[in-house]
Formats: sequence, structure tokens, C-alpha cells
Amino acid sequence: MAPLDRIKAPIKDELDAFEPHFRSTVKTDVPLLATVMNYILRRKGKQMRPMFVFLSAKLNGGITEETYVGASFIELLHTATLIHDDVVDETYERRGTFSVNALWKNKIAVLAGDYILARGLLLAVKHKAYQLLELMSQTVEDMSKGEILQIQKARKLDITEETYFEIIRKKTASLIATSMAIGAASTTKDEATISKMYQLGEHIGIAFQIRDDIFDYQSKGLIGKPTGNDIKERKMTLPLIHVLNQSSKADKKHYIHLVRKKNKNKAKVKEVIDFVISNGGLEYATSQMNEYRDKALSILDEFPETETRESLRELILYATERKH
Repeated sequence: MAPLDRIKAPIKDELDAFEPHFRSTVKTDVPLLATVMNYILRRKGKQMRPMFVFLSAKLNGGITEETYVGASFIELLHTATLIHDDVVDETYERRGTFSVNALWKNKIAVLAGDYILARGLLLAVKHKAYQLLELMSQTVEDMSKGEILQIQKARKLDITEETYFEIIRKKTASLIATSMAIGAASTTKDEATISKMYQLGEHIGIAFQIRDDIFDYQSKGLIGKPTGNDIKERKMTLPLIHVLNQSSKADKKHYIHLVRKKNKNKAKVKEVIDFVISNGGLEYATSQMNEYRDKALSILDEFPETETRESLRELILYATERKH
């Protein structure tokens, strides 16, 4: 059995029921919008965030109707942010297929993202899920701040390790944290439990993002070479930040210059990648990732041993050990 199938086992029936529930949330009678929505639904990913919602709910009392509302809202927000991110980053491919902006241009992509986000808001209001709405509103604010901070730092390239963690905590970890909190909030009103699940999700999210950042420096794909996409986009991630902090003033100046001015030159990007790898950047980032993974597992160990807890453990390990 594939790792994700094994992880999904305790919530398989709920995930199967979630699929039509989610599809109904983006239904529209506007032909062009319907075409875009169908395209998005056909290329959806692993649905990891709804999995976090359902597993969190099951861990804390059981899955309710509000769990489905929360999982749908999370997936709607995640989908909207991916569409908007592709516009901001001028990305024309995602998971091996064309992005929405590549096929329908930026205006339609932005409006489609807005529509999906609006559907999430209306879904919460319809079900009077106001705590869910509050949690998600805070997440949208955090994600926006994280994205803007990253853009600001890409201009100056003056990012510290502390700022890096602030960016990924807001931009990536907040959505996984909220997935866990919403799962708990859909089945219990105990604030301490909801807060604990948020903290657990935040640790998972930080580890998850560091894993993504490590990928950029590792061989992958048919050509078996690192992509260096983060460097091309002038994103300072943990492997590079750490190595620069350990470097001489001259080296630091040289490599920041390459990222700032030569980031479209394949040979120069490779030079930066080789510099990071040869100076222990990946080992350091991996150790930090494992530290956050272990913090998450430590919180999870406070719960009774069940099939659901074991699935969450496997999902945490999957998030940090996955190959793509």
C-alpha cells in the first residue's frame, strides 16, 4: 500500500464523501468560470490539508458536518492562493501542467482566485461557522504578510535566519496550522486543545517548507539536476542563508551579487548551488527540519495511541521525507 493510502485509511470514507462536497462549493453557471473550475478540479494535488483537518477532528472527538465545511474552506483558500501565487511569481506551470494564468491570462486567474476565496467565505457564513471564519481570516492576513515580506526581502537580499522563519511561519505554516486548529474546532470548543493543534500544525508546516527549500538544491526530474528556482526568483532560503552567515565578507558579497544580478545565468546559479552544497547548507537545513518534525511528534505523543494518531505520525514523517 502506498504511504498516502495508508495514512488516509482511518478517514478514507470521509475523504470519499468530501470530494463531491468540495466540488459543489465551486459550482457556477458562468460558462467561462465553470471551465476554469473544472480545469482546477482535474489537476488538484494530494489534498494534504483536508487530510490534516479530518485527522485532527478524529483525534479530538470525531468528524462532524462542520469538519467538512472546514476542510472545504481550507482547500478553497489553498487553491485560491496557489492561483494568485502563480500570477505574482509569473509561473506558467504547476505539477507538470499549465497554470491558470498560462491558459487564461492574469485577469481571469486573479478573478478565479477571488471567486474561490469568496465561495469559502460564503460557505462559512451559510453554516454559521464563525470561529472557522475567524481562524481563516487570520490565516489570510498572515499569508499575505508573509508573501509581501518575502518580496520585500528579495529586493534587498538582507534576509536573516530569524526573518526566514517569520516568512515561512506566516506564508506556509499558518495554513497547515489552521487546518489542524479547524479540525479540532469542528468537534470541540476547548480552546487549549484547539491551540495545541494549531501549534502542532505550525511545527509540521515549518518542517514541510524547509523540505521544499532543500528540494531546490537536490537532483530531480528527468535531467537529474537541481532546479535552482528559488535562486532564479531571488528567494533566500535556509540552506543559502546559513552558508552566507558562515562565510567571509568577500564570499558573502560575491554570492549575494550572483543572486541579485546573475540569477538568470545557469552557470552562475549552479555556482551558488555548489557553494551551498559544499559548505553544509543542506545538512544544516535538514537538521532544522528534523527539529521541527520532532517538536510536532512530541505534541502528538501527548494523545492516546490510536489508528488516527498513527496516521498523523506517518503524515508528519511523509511531509519531511517525501521525494517531491
